[in-house]
Amino acid sequence: MGRWEPDARGRLAAAALQLYSERGYEQTTVAEIAKRAGLTERTFFRHYADKREVLFSGAVDLQELFVREVAGAPDNAAPIDALALGLDAVAEAFADRWAYARTRHAVITANAELQERELIKLASLSAALAETLRGRGVAEPAASLAAEAAVAVFKVGFERWIGASEERDMAQLVREALTEFKAVAAGGRCAPEHPRTGAGSQASGTP
Repeated sequence: MGRWEPDARGRLAAAALQLYSERGYEQTTVAEIAKRAGLTERTFFRHYADKREVLFSGAVDLQELFVREVAGAPDNAAPIDALALGLDAVAEAFADRWAYARTRHAVITANAELQERELIKLASLSAALAETLRGRGVAEPAASLAAEAAVAVFKVGFERWIGASEERDMAQLVREALTEFKAVAAGGRCAPEHPRTGAGSQASGTP
């Protein structure tokens, strides 16, 4: 193989996800990932610290995007509205990645170690958002509470989006989850689900 390895990182990520889905995360080795990608183990370790990080390498970009949008919100924006801008941007970034996101989620859900890693990444995101809000003049505990709420809204919207029967895009589902959160925080109640369709009298975003 020549010195030029086009899209080696992407090929390794795709190969890893395929193997994790086919064989399971624990049963897959770095050597097998590299072979599936048509690359070497040395190339793998130039791009990823270990086989776990293949699944989490995008977390840094996600956090940076979220934080950047919140930090750039108008000075007079309420904390939840600043966070809404970040939620919109992150959801849009997932627009064409449904198949990847669904497969990745299934792999992580099937492994306790990966679930723990996912929780750590989400906690890091929440901490970064809280710090950003504090930089905008939001006091504690409001900054941390708002950041945790934004992460929860993201998780709800994401999990609805990857549902097998869900046809709406992630941005819409995240906005609906945020609307529901605001209603609950204001002391209101979300529309009850229809006993057969699961749909309330108002759109709830529930699959």
